[in-house]
This record gives sequence, C-alpha cells and structure tokens, in this order.
Amino acid sequence: MAAPAPAPPLSFPHYPELIFAAIDAIDEKDGANKSTISKHIEATYGNLPTAHSTLLSHHLNKMKAAGQLIMVKNNYVKPDPDAPPRRGRGRPPKSKQPLPPDTVLSPPKPRGRPPKPRDPLAPKKVTPSVSGRKRGRPPKLGSSATKGPSPAASGERRGRGRPPKVKASVAAPVGA
Repeated sequence: MAAPAPAPPLSFPHYPELIFAAIDAIDEKDGANKSTISKHIEATYGNLPTAHSTLLSHHLNKMKAAGQLIMVKNNYVKPDPDAPPRRGRGRPPKSKQPLPPDTVLSPPKPRGRPPKPRDPLAPKKVTPSVSGRKRGRPPKLGSSATKGPSPAASGERRGRGRPPKVKASVAAPVGA
C-alpha cells in the first residue's frame, strides 16, 4: 500500500509570503511570471504539496484581485506604495458638500408615482370583486353548436390534418 504524500512541515510559510519572497528574490524590474515564481518556491522549499500549481494560481489571482499584486505584461509586480489607489469601474460618486450644523434634513422622497388625491366628501364606491362571469373565453356549448353529425356519434375518429379530397366515383366525359 502506497503511503500518502508527506504533509509540508509546520515551518512552511503561507503562499502569499512565499510569493512576495519569490518576487523580491527574483528582483527584476518587469516582475516575475507564474512559472518563475513557482520554480523559485520549488528550489527554496523542496517539499511542496501535490496541489502546488493550483494553490499558487489561486493565491496569485486572490492577491491580484485584492490589489496586493499588479499584473503587467503577464508578470506579477508589487504595487508602488506612492502610486494612487486604483479606481473602480464606472463613474465615481459625487462628493457630498458638508451641511451647516443647524440644517434639518427632510425625509427622502418616496419612490414611484404618488397616489391620487382622495376627496374626503366623495362617497365610497363598492365594486363587486367578481361580476358573476368567469374570466376568459366562454366554454363551447354541447354538440348542438356543431353542424351535422359529429364523428364521435358515428363511431369513426378523424385523423389529424386536412382530410383527403373526395373523388367522384362516376366522372362525366368532358366535351360530350
């Protein structure tokens, strides 16, 4: 029976620390790509988990989304501490002007169309919720509405689609 892969030692640092250390050690102005970071971590810590490449990709993407790393031309670079923070997508919100301290704010306007004004003197209308009729198309009346004998009465069922054209059994000669 094969023994499971040995777990990394307890002194094994977390992946973000490994990634920052690898980028610092590689020390290139363009940063380091994923394969270079991976090779440096493998060279430094020989005993890596079996899912090393997946873990590395996950942490690189997570750090990139959090703004801890910047990707420039497929290379990961530490952000410049003096650079302004990246703005999100879309139009920035308007800056709010400070109000004087003695100003009282009115409640916000409700959304939607305002209701019609009600006349307090007008009598209330009582409308029945159901007028006695059912909604929708009225049901067909019995077989009296159809013309001629129904096919169900004669015992034959009609097939689907248009019926075939009936041919006359005796044809009159043309031109006679």
